[in-house]
Amino acid sequence: MSLRRVNVAILVLLAVAFLIIVQRNLLNLNDFLRNAVPGMILPFESEFSPELRPDLVRTGEKIPVVITAAEERLGAVVAAMNSVYQNSKANIVFNIVTMNDTVDHLKVWMTKTQLNNVKHKIIIFEPQLLNGKITKNPQKLDSVKPLTFARFYMPVFIPDAEKAIYLDDDIIVQGDIQELFDTSLKSGHAAAFSDDCDSASAKGIVRGAGNQNNYIGFLDFKKEAIKKLGMRANTCSFNPGVIVANLTEWKRQNITNQLEHWMELNAQEDLYSKTLAESITTPPLLIVFYKHHSSIDPMWHVRHLGATGAGNRYSPQFVKAAKLLHWNGHYKPWSRTSSFTEVWDKWYIQDPMRKFHPVRKHAGDK
Repeated sequence: MSLRRVNVAILVLLAVAFLIIVQRNLLNLNDFLRNAVPGMILPFESEFSPELRPDLVRTGEKIPVVITAAEERLGAVVAAMNSVYQNSKANIVFNIVTMNDTVDHLKVWMTKTQLNNVKHKIIIFEPQLLNGKITKNPQKLDSVKPLTFARFYMPVFIPDAEKAIYLDDDIIVQGDIQELFDTSLKSGHAAAFSDDCDSASAKGIVRGAGNQNNYIGFLDFKKEAIKKLGMRANTCSFNPGVIVANLTEWKRQNITNQLEHWMELNAQEDLYSKTLAESITTPPLLIVFYKHHSSIDPMWHVRHLGATGAGNRYSPQFVKAAKLLHWNGHYKPWSRTSSFTEVWDKWYIQDPMRKFHPVRKHAGDK
């Protein structure tokens, strides 16, 4: 064998050895990420949906939409996403935050239905991230749903995005999401919310224990940590079920760290109102964004459709004109007798695995 042939053979062997080493390193990196320190969020495990068909490709700036997907509420998430997608021609990318044991069910729903062309990314949320930040009181733990805190971590999930929309799962969008995304935020503001005193939803507020449209309905103003903030108890609160976020400003102001600080302090000192109105995720947001947030057009967050008597508060004409409907409250359109369920039904897509059944549709789904 000539010297030249020997050299070629050696080069081939070296190339093969190099490729084997690279492959092993990649496998080791993958194992490392999957066995990372508890509490890490692993957006690296996210995956994009298949390429859209040419006739459905949407161009223009990406509109990142963050939404959570709890196993028991997957039907709600699907209906919400379907309504957003079908009512817009914008280049929407859904960032679906879910738990590890829900991923397979979610993937089937996204690939075996008309949502298979929707551009999306699945993100695993690690509940260990909340260690030390939520109450250890066993009587209150039942009401703590880890995914409700996902909105606090938007910059972690989509680090390259400058702006994003967060949506609760119990919503239906009837307008073009591009309009909501174009909401103008004032200089220095990291987020825009809907004020609970706005004209479109104020009449839908349920009054009971605590003032649910004021800060006093969410925070205990007798606690020293709250007193020191100098906030007015009668300040109008806001609803974080829909958020338009300037993520660049969010990161600059370390909003996530600020929210975590108040979560930890509440776990130690019980700062929330004893007659807490609705969400336990709202109080830290109210503190951090006190008089330092922009406003969303009231028609882009018509709320309280899940409250008792909502059908009497809103006319069918008003509901039809609303850009975004939110069934916050006890009565969800998929689980109990609720108002305007026919609107939600229009966007619901049946579960291909037949695990999720809207209660009133159960008999027909058998």
